Amino acid sequence: MRTSTKEIIKTGKAVLGIEFGSTRIKAVLVDPSNKPIAKGFFEWENRFENGFWTYHIKDVWKGLQSAYRSLCDDVKNKYGIEIKKLAAIGFSAMMHGYLAFDREDNLLVPFRTWRNTTTEKAAKILTSKFSFKIPLRWSIAHLYQAVLDDEKHVKDISFITTLAGYVHWQLTGQKVLGVGDASGMFPVDSKSNSYDTNMVNIFNELICDKNHPWGLQDILPQIKHAGEFSGKLTKDGVKLIDPTENLEPGIPICPPEGDAATGLTATNCTSPHTGCISSGTSIFSMVVLEKSSSNHHNEFDMVATPTGNPVAMVHCNNCTSDLNAWVKLFCEISSILGGETDMNKVFETLYKKALDGSNDCGGLLSYNFLSGEPVLKIDNGIPMFMRLPDSNFDVANFMRAQLYTSMSALKISMDALFEKDETKITRLVGHGGLFKTKGVAQRFMAGALNAPISVIETADEGGAWGISLLASYMLNKEKYQSLENFLLSEVFDSSQISTIHPCESDTDGFQKYLETYKQYFEAETQVLKSWKKGVDSNA
Repeated sequence: MRTSTKEIIKTGKAVLGIEFGSTRIKAVLVDPSNKPIAKGFFEWENRFENGFWTYHIKDVWKGLQSAYRSLCDDVKNKYGIEIKKLAAIGFSAMMHGYLAFDREDNLLVPFRTWRNTTTEKAAKILTSKFSFKIPLRWSIAHLYQAVLDDEKHVKDISFITTLAGYVHWQLTGQKVLGVGDASGMFPVDSKSNSYDTNMVNIFNELICDKNHPWGLQDILPQIKHAGEFSGKLTKDGVKLIDPTENLEPGIPICPPEGDAATGLTATNCTSPHTGCISSGTSIFSMVVLEKSSSNHHNEFDMVATPTGNPVAMVHCNNCTSDLNAWVKLFCEISSILGGETDMNKVFETLYKKALDGSNDCGGLLSYNFLSGEPVLKIDNGIPMFMRLPDSNFDVANFMRAQLYTSMSALKISMDALFEKDETKITRLVGHGGLFKTKGVAQRFMAGALNAPISVIETADEGGAWGISLLASYMLNKEKYQSLENFLLSEVFDSSQISTIHPCESDTDGFQKYLETYKQYFEAETQVLKSWKKGVDSNA
């Protein structure tokens, strides 16, 4: 006899996944067959304060509680019960960035997110010393830049971690991190699945003249792998999630992971020659390799799957932020005129309208840089839209241009991955907000990359679902032995997958758009130079 969803929740057999995304904290509750049965959300935004992109720590806990309360409300409305017990929990968040604490567990400086591009000097030195690419957004680049700048807090550091690691620590007392997230803090040896010992020693040598009372090995979180038990929800942790304390403590929690690792999990791309494209505030692709790449180009860097397999990652800071701003503007105009104001409907309508646009966007051009874009060598951003004198300026072409520009930096960088490194790939899966409207961004991405793009029915569930799968795997590791077996047998055996193959007109049209994009890119850099000159003169 099949157990009802209500009974599953009541008896504590459901699994919870929560991910702290760039614009939304999302909670997903899944049943033992890993199907989503309830959801909760909290909207938040990063802030640019004192020269850094950040989120206030108080908003982390406000957001977690609000997302969980939203989930509980969804459960109450659907099933008429409250959540008291869970089989397991997993926490995920945007990777990289810098959270530094002293011996009394005080946060030493405001959270510095992945979006910051203030670490260029540190990243350049470390890349040279390690003979391994260190991107600007990595935690070690933030730490070394603070060392180079002689920031006062550095001498007091006792522990550094990512956002996911911080949340997990506060809820369990365990200073651990999943290997996927850890690989975006500091290089991980893909053979031993631990921090690269040689590079740790090189870093310690670099800072030895500073006489700090710590070595790098003393302040990094312990690495955990998919399936490993990583602590239980404490009584104090319950209060941080659920101030009503309805939720019972003692729930097992899987290793905290970054959004790259949960994206790979949510798209069944954890084995070699598979890959995914995750889209939201940023956009990044990840291709799982058989072995770590010996080539280290500016366009991509090496991270890891939740089980430690090497991954070539192309990360672009900007994707949907500027596009979302335009859609909100159209929604406001519609409201003024007495029309549709439901944002989801406005998004879907405008996305679908883009399908009617010219394949090359009809002479319209957009640069979506709200922040710097390291892969294109710009350290700040000012969104720009322009139309050439002979352009066809209508809504369809405008929206198509907004979607094309969200993919352009990724396309430029992916070309390097496919061509320079000769990477082979058998499956490329899209997920995240950009792919929510069926058949639009998926079709354009296929044209842009000239490769088939698949989307799974759970594409818009994103990393929250991905981390719930990793929590579920922790409960089932003994049975399936490997994450790949678990995903194939328990999750994706009957999933609905749609695949769009590139058509010649879309590929040719995107290429024409990209040539124009590159031709007028100088306009963006000149505006940035003028802006910086103005900022410096007013300082």
